[in-house]
Amino acid sequence: MTVRDDSDSGKLAELFERRVGYRFRNPDILVQALTHSAGKGRDARTRDYQRLEFLGDRVLGLVIAEALFRRYPEREEGTLARQLNHLVRKETCADIARQLGLAELMRTGETTHRRQAETSVNVLGDLCESTIAAIYLDGGLEAAKKFIISQWEPLFARYEDAPRDPKSALQEWAAARGLPAPQYHDVARSGPDHAPRFSVEVEIEGVGRAGGIGSSKRKAQQAAAAALLEQQKDDRE
Repeated sequence: MTVRDDSDSGKLAELFERRVGYRFRNPDILVQALTHSAGKGRDARTRDYQRLEFLGDRVLGLVIAEALFRRYPEREEGTLARQLNHLVRKETCADIARQLGLAELMRTGETTHRRQAETSVNVLGDLCESTIAAIYLDGGLEAAKKFIISQWEPLFARYEDAPRDPKSALQEWAAARGLPAPQYHDVARSGPDHAPRFSVEVEIEGVGRAGGIGSSKRKAQQAAAAALLEQQKDDRE
């Protein structure tokens, strides 16, 4: 179903409740959480999900960090940080959004935008985070926590032994050798908004530099870090 105007906010809230189990007291905030920038139309006052995504990202991080802290009392900070990174990354949020069918509920102006959103990790991840923020603002932290834990519960075991991501590995590699911290520089951005391509370069002073490309800055940074680590491995062989 496509929800396109504010008069459908009640119907949207009913659909959301059937899928998720949470009932919004203020359906308008759910409308905002599920409004893509392409769905605002000519009314510049209509808000999209971007501000809510900013808040939802922080709420998600807090809830998952607390859950990990309590579930694994013997684990060191580094291990917990790796688990956290995997659990809150955009790809994980996008998977949750797909399971809930949030793209189907999204308000957008054109069918093409909907199709693009359904394949965009960035848009789906943002929708998930903006939904978390909407629940938080509507029902408080406990409501947001209940939603997050219910959706992320199966993932805790999956990432119990989360590997070091390349950025963390490069940071640790440099620190162990007394080297400066890696510095990341944006090189270029190309492609449409629904499928961007980022080019990033990482440099460690006195060691070298390498580049990476990805569908997000984070992915491009990870690719650059992996390339520099591989470069150092090749130099040692």
